[in-house]
Amino acid sequence: MRVKNSSGPSLASGRGRYRGIVDRYRPDLESYESLYRDLHSHPELSQQEQRTSSIAANHLKRLGYSVHEYIGGYGLIGVIKMGHGPTVLLRADMDALPVRENTGLDYASKKTMIDRNGIEVPVMHACGHDVHVTCLMGAAELLSFARLEWRGTLICLFQPAEEFITGAQAMVDNGLYSRFDLPKPDIVLGQHVFCIEKAGAVATSPGPVLAACDGLKIRIFGKGGHGSMPSSCIDPIVIASHIVVRLQTIVSRELQPGKVGVITCGKFHAGTASNIIPDYADIELTVRSYDTSVQKQLLDAIERTVRAECNASRCPKEPVIENTAHAPATVNSAKETDVLKASFSTYFEDNADDMEPLPGSEDFSVLARAINVPSIFWMLGGCDPVKWDEAKRNGKISEIPTNHSAEFAPVIEPTLRTGVDALAVAALTFLGSGTVRYV
Repeated sequence: MRVKNSSGPSLASGRGRYRGIVDRYRPDLESYESLYRDLHSHPELSQQEQRTSSIAANHLKRLGYSVHEYIGGYGLIGVIKMGHGPTVLLRADMDALPVRENTGLDYASKKTMIDRNGIEVPVMHACGHDVHVTCLMGAAELLSFARLEWRGTLICLFQPAEEFITGAQAMVDNGLYSRFDLPKPDIVLGQHVFCIEKAGAVATSPGPVLAACDGLKIRIFGKGGHGSMPSSCIDPIVIASHIVVRLQTIVSRELQPGKVGVITCGKFHAGTASNIIPDYADIELTVRSYDTSVQKQLLDAIERTVRAECNASRCPKEPVIENTAHAPATVNSAKETDVLKASFSTYFEDNADDMEPLPGSEDFSVLARAINVPSIFWMLGGCDPVKWDEAKRNGKISEIPTNHSAEFAPVIEPTLRTGVDALAVAALTFLGSGTVRYV
């Protein structure tokens, strides 16, 4: 084995180089499999990720990272500086969902927590954030042990409250890029597990990969009274029902063909008894698109429709329309994504694929947009390969339980190994080459 010095950026892929580094320094993943089961059994709701955050922080400290905690809530970063070179930020989200788990796994969550509305709810890692945390902790160990192989600054970021799509902005607003003596990241990298792809695979593409998202909470006012005398009332349930139905025509009748948009009413609440017409009705919407102009068109059309229906129905007060959450579209930077695709293609070979845009949303890109740097997001496969191949043969991929399902259950391996490797390969792609290089 010959050794030579090198300080230039490692933007060329080199399967042998990355394979050698990753295989040499990859930690024993058995302990990470146990960690994953523990995290899955102990999920935490958004803005309540205290235990998960503490586990990640203590792990990074043991590895020699400089750790900064409680950024925008339970957010934290671990930093290693290895001389002059690029700065790479790797991100994982930590929070879980108010879902009662129905996977039948021996490590399934039985946990409940009090949500932000003061209601006790079941909690489950139904979106795979336990996978994300475990993989980043594993990659943090690998890259720490391999620190002589690269130059620059590595930031491992564990984010709270992604499910509220507020956690990334909260970290930025709380001084993520200003409170600490850190170089500005040159690139922000992240991954998300999906069971629509088989475990062992990764996929990414330049351009839009996830949709923009706005959450709307709307209150429609009526005039309450006895259910037997609707003529003396103004029924907000009927008005809200008309609104929900009419909103479905915005995408089908107002968007230009070929443009993508989604308007879904996921919550409708009104009244307290069957014989009482209430004074108001509440609906909550999620709005998705890949294009800023389309998103504005959808939001404008929703407001116009709501106000028009309320006016036509003689509502005594104007509706209240509140934007409760916003995330921009996740758009992968073209040049940098092509570089990473080359790395993934040489490292993962046939298990590296293109990523079709998905209508789900993330606040990941906020971390890059805040400082105007490139970002790349990729899909990490989580479905048991045997089950996935069978589902594909039978045309039943759509029947595999998806993210946010009570039956969502990524297979532990090769998911974790692939996720650890993908984060390490991505970081090494954009960090500078280290003081020793094996050739």
